[in-house]
Amino acid sequence: MTPGLLSVLLLLAGAVLAVVAVRTMRLPALFGYVLVGVVLGPNALGWVQPSHQTETLAEFGIVFLMFTLGLEFSLPRLRAMRGLVFGVGGLQVFLTSGLVLLTGLALGLDWRSGLVLGGALAMSSTAMVGKLLVERSELETLHGRLVMGVLLFQDLAVVPLLIVIPALAGQGTDLVQTLGLAVLKGVAALALIIGLGQQVMRRWFHLVARKQSEELFMLNVLLTTLALAALTAAAGLSAALGAFLAGMLISETEYRYQVEADIRPFRDVLLGLFFVTVGMHLNVLGVLAEWQDVLLLTVLLMTVKAMLAMLAARFGSKDRMAVMRTGIYVAQAGEFALVLLSLAEEAGVLQARVMAEALPAVILSMLATPLLIEQSPRLLRRFNGGEWMNQALQLTQIAMRSMGAEQHVVICGYGRTGQQLARVLSRDGVGFIALDTDPKHVQSAAATGETVAFGDAARREVLQAAGIQRARALVITFAETQAALAVLAQAHALRPDLPVLVRTRDEADIDRLRAAGATEVVAEVLEASVMLASQTLMLAGVPLNRVLREIREMREQRYELFRGFFHGITDDDDGNAPRLQALQLPPVARAVGRSLATCGLDGSGVVIKSVRRGPGPALVAEPDLRFEAGDTLVLLGTPEQLAAAELVLI
Repeated sequence: MTPGLLSVLLLLAGAVLAVVAVRTMRLPALFGYVLVGVVLGPNALGWVQPSHQTETLAEFGIVFLMFTLGLEFSLPRLRAMRGLVFGVGGLQVFLTSGLVLLTGLALGLDWRSGLVLGGALAMSSTAMVGKLLVERSELETLHGRLVMGVLLFQDLAVVPLLIVIPALAGQGTDLVQTLGLAVLKGVAALALIIGLGQQVMRRWFHLVARKQSEELFMLNVLLTTLALAALTAAAGLSAALGAFLAGMLISETEYRYQVEADIRPFRDVLLGLFFVTVGMHLNVLGVLAEWQDVLLLTVLLMTVKAMLAMLAARFGSKDRMAVMRTGIYVAQAGEFALVLLSLAEEAGVLQARVMAEALPAVILSMLATPLLIEQSPRLLRRFNGGEWMNQALQLTQIAMRSMGAEQHVVICGYGRTGQQLARVLSRDGVGFIALDTDPKHVQSAAATGETVAFGDAARREVLQAAGIQRARALVITFAETQAALAVLAQAHALRPDLPVLVRTRDEADIDRLRAAGATEVVAEVLEASVMLASQTLMLAGVPLNRVLREIREMREQRYELFRGFFHGITDDDDGNAPRLQALQLPPVARAVGRSLATCGLDGSGVVIKSVRRGPGPALVAEPDLRFEAGDTLVLLGTPEQLAAAELVLI
């Protein structure tokens, strides 16, 4: 076996084991790749040595990372958030990079090293923080918008740094000329790409897509990415800049999502190899020998960066808590810091000594981020006594709105779906109280006299203040599964018997939501398909009464348990038509302790469709199923048959 093949096998085996381990601990895969490089690299076991081949593959990883960043770049989104992006984000990058540059000069660093180091350390982890915001359903909160504004500008700031870093390798009087020429080249490339490239790219991809070959389409994506990367590299700019421009071009075409799906396996694998090479440069023994200095540098980096981010965020919001959370969320360094530092070291701009000191702090700050964000509410309450008062006032306002409410519905989320549900409930005289974390929704609704309060439904005390103990049902109207699971956990702990309805986008998470205690889950994809089918049938000339019957049958197949548990309905005008009915067994019922096969319904014409027992999923009506007191039986039959069955069972 050749040494090269053995190195590849060791890296693959180590990567698989390490990624499994970090995923088990719910950490990003990035840490697993870095760990592989550390353990197998020259500074530990020494089984794998850095080589030209591994460095080349790692460079491809950077290229594809910048390509996917270009795919996600959106001019309309940038325009919509321009105040936060260029105001708060720009100020954060300027303050952080400027302070690091001045500190570096004071410590004797060359200004080139200080400039690159400042730009790199100003970056935060877009992938990690963005994922945590989505999981915690905080994207639409005030601090979520502030954080995304900062991250978007940081992503933009990577582009000029990619232009400047190769030029900084120049020496003497030629440096200013080289920098100016590099900037002109970068501006010309951007102008050319934005002005002419979009039309050319769209027509070229149309031509390739018409051949209807997945292999050809994939080859074309790779060709486009690497060709533009090679062109910018040949022009004296960074290859990563060309990849970013290629992604930016494709993002404006209708092929964006297909390209993103096709390129992801290449990006993830090659980017993983890049992080492995980063780990190879990390001297663990040196870090352990100077662990106090490394820890101090990490804490100093995160503290100063958080404070500067808070200062910048004050220009975008006067909300103290949102500003403090913004600082905590962007306090770490990110994956682009590793990319920029590696490119600078390769170009000879950054000394190996500086790289060795900065690298552990960057990695440790990223490792600390998930824990820091998870504990951020507790930290903020400890250091900001006023937050206790704010939360107490918030709970008091919720309790005042729900005071006196009985048998009401608690609506979690007051977006479009929640508002439409509230209108239906109001029209039918059903009381409700809605909870939402968007202050605009709450203020607008409260101004019209609606019972809407600001509060996070995933907090137990908020649900208690909303009167969950007196409610008849709880409805989760937002479609984020993780947030819905958090609300379900609290609702189930407070009221195990409370019916909970949950909205989701598709059917992939229905089982998880049901297992967590959802009484019924409404999938948008299913409802859209039902309405699409009904409209198609009507356009095809099918009679209206037949279309309505088809819709009813489709919904009965999917929501049969939901309809039965809430006493069901029928769309037939015939008063003797079969219908669903729910029957709850009291402790003295004849059927209690008996099985379905021996309960006496044989020959009655009534069918037991399911059995509801507690808050969990409904039980399948099998012959040997024994009934218990409190069970709710979902019966199907005519009104006469149902009346006779009730006498037999009760």
